[in-house]
Amino acid sequence: MKGIAGSPGQRRRIVLVANTDWYLYNFRLSLARKLRDRGWDVHLVSPEGPYVERLRAEGFPWVGLALSRRGVFLPAEALTVLQMTSLYRKLRPEVVHHHTLKAVLYGSLAARWAGVPHIVDSVTGLGYVFLSHQAAARLLRGLVLLGLRQALASPRVHVVFENSGDRDFFAARGLVRPLQHSLIEGVGVDLNLYRFSPEPEGPPVVVLASRMLWDKGVGDFVEAVRRLRVRLPTARFALVGAPDVGNPSSIPIEQIQSWVREGIVEWWGHRHDMPNVFAQSHIVVLPSRGEGVPSVLLEAAASGRPVVATDIPGCRDVVVEGETGSLVPPGEVKALTEALATLMGDPDLRKKMGVRARVRAQERFDQEEVNVKTIAIYERLLAAGR
Repeated sequence: MKGIAGSPGQRRRIVLVANTDWYLYNFRLSLARKLRDRGWDVHLVSPEGPYVERLRAEGFPWVGLALSRRGVFLPAEALTVLQMTSLYRKLRPEVVHHHTLKAVLYGSLAARWAGVPHIVDSVTGLGYVFLSHQAAARLLRGLVLLGLRQALASPRVHVVFENSGDRDFFAARGLVRPLQHSLIEGVGVDLNLYRFSPEPEGPPVVVLASRMLWDKGVGDFVEAVRRLRVRLPTARFALVGAPDVGNPSSIPIEQIQSWVREGIVEWWGHRHDMPNVFAQSHIVVLPSRGEGVPSVLLEAAASGRPVVATDIPGCRDVVVEGETGSLVPPGEVKALTEALATLMGDPDLRKKMGVRARVRAQERFDQEEVNVKTIAIYERLLAAGR
């Protein structure tokens, strides 16, 4: 285990855990900063990746974690839980906050065994195990539910859901109790970084920005583009993001390159300048099969872009049908095609929706407000513990 720091004195110590350093940097860095400003001693835990040095450059202690996101090899999984248990015993945090389903499952068990007083678990979406129809996912589903029932059973655990659909899913299966959970809609968006901008001149540019996963509806988008190219030959369609080899739903890079060679889509790859990506676009699309509250939709809204997304929990929390964008049934390529065609052919409608989207982002999804709500949960748990 890398990066364990010494005693923090009298400061309250918290550990933020995720299944990638990318997640911590992009979605929890502002929370870590705010906690530090309030006097907390913040430690970050994730598998090692390209964002570790950025996290360290921010001054946060980081600890490497051997958490595999692809498949289940029981001896390795057991070692991960033991590693987390040992880590928590050494750091002795007052609060540990897990993000993403596997970190929630393993981390909650480890934190209970290590005697961590307060365990906060963020369900950021149901993930591959509950969304995929593959045989491997169906086989794991029952085991994961059994594990979650054990992991979340302690009164020391508080679960944070990003949408009411996931909350109801957990409640219906007896995984959470009524007073054991909260609802905070996503991780918020930095309204100073993602600013409203008028759409660019020229033919419509439609962007799908996400990890390149089948579960994100990338295949549905490509099929819709095949149909749209006949009707709108000058339009541009771009995939923004990279395959995620740690996810069983990852799209092979050869498949993406094949689409590009066919002239169906452009592939802009992984981008660090997402505000510029949105500024170059006219419409943002996310035909995902399952989400928590997708940050890309919050960023698009803050940038003043209308969105076409699937009518699922999380997406429908962001998109107001007919006001800030359009919602289509998941997997329905025809509906996706028509929704995109309508927006691509109506610049005035796009502009009206973009303005409304920005206002909604300001009113409901300000990152500062999300961080305040999250810290309030920690402080409420600490006060109840005292």
